[in-house]
Amino acid sequence: MTFRRDLYGPDHEAFRDTVRAFLAKEVAPHHQRWERNGVVDREVWYSAGRQGLLGPAVDQEYGGGGSDDFRYSAVLIEEFARAGASGLALSLHNDIVGPYLTRLATEEQKRRWLPGFVSGDIVTAIAMTEPGAGSDLQGIRTTATDRGDHYLLNGSKTFISNGILADLVVVVARTTPEGGSAGQSLLVVERGADGFERGRNLAKIGQQAQDTAELFFNDVRVPKENLLGEENRAFTYLMGNLAQERLAIAVGAAAATEEILDITTRYVKEREAFGRPLAKLQHVRFEIAEMATEAAVTRTFLDRCVTEHVAGRLDPVHASMAKWWATELQKRVVDRCLQLHGGYGYMSEYRVARAFLDGRIQTIYGGTTEIMKEIIGRSLLG
Repeated sequence: MTFRRDLYGPDHEAFRDTVRAFLAKEVAPHHQRWERNGVVDREVWYSAGRQGLLGPAVDQEYGGGGSDDFRYSAVLIEEFARAGASGLALSLHNDIVGPYLTRLATEEQKRRWLPGFVSGDIVTAIAMTEPGAGSDLQGIRTTATDRGDHYLLNGSKTFISNGILADLVVVVARTTPEGGSAGQSLLVVERGADGFERGRNLAKIGQQAQDTAELFFNDVRVPKENLLGEENRAFTYLMGNLAQERLAIAVGAAAATEEILDITTRYVKEREAFGRPLAKLQHVRFEIAEMATEAAVTRTFLDRCVTEHVAGRLDPVHASMAKWWATELQKRVVDRCLQLHGGYGYMSEYRVARAFLDGRIQTIYGGTTEIMKEIIGRSLLG
């Protein structure tokens, strides 16, 4: 239960209808099978491309939507969260990898990659996290040595979403021996490159339909034409794009919170204990009241953050606030809703059980809650 939202206009709501129809036809009937397989069907990416769900911010000359209005992405994120469709990582493709290609790629690179990015022929991933470097990007050890007309890439990455399906991986690598944030570059590694190997499709406690892999780079020759942006400026680019990534995660968290709260509200009205509906118990009413209030307050803040982002004013601090608050709320609300379901909440056939497992990663990826608090604290205390 929230105030009437003024964030979206008629075009956004028409796009929402398209997303919902796509989810109902192309995703919902297959998601359990994808969870068993640990990966979605490749065909669903082509379907997403045909429906105009890929590359909304890509210029129309490359086949994209031609709009940098993040609200279209927010609509897509919200509807995927409400549907519990954790397998098909369109937001990663559109909102995390996409900006690197649209903002940093040369004209030649755009013509080479963006049409496939929009059609679904090219699935993308970004490889930052390493076995010894998670939220601390300064600890990256993967190296790219200049060999004249190419770089020689060596190292490994882990927890890479879309790692199995990806045709194009934006790799963060160290191009100078200096430590810290200096000397990191973005290199694009394409499927089939010699020395590029995929490891396990990692077994996770949740989001089991989302392929998450280890990637290995053993003397991979990356042509200089695949350098994205300027050499040694990756850290700057990464910091510039993290606000949108964190906002996207927060938007999904808020929508998932609202959906599971709606499901639980209906459940406690129908489920009886001691001869009457659970909803008649004061404790249950207080639980629902508290969660609904927190969700409404969070929604108001998130909508303001989206508005600020569309206007180009969202700063990293408020994005960090949005990310840690919304994801921690999601974790807390889903846990309480599972408790209200009693034993049924522990059964995987119930949506609340799957939401409990799928949502646990939210406070970890994109920067942990602790990192978000550190960013906020430094801004206030120096």
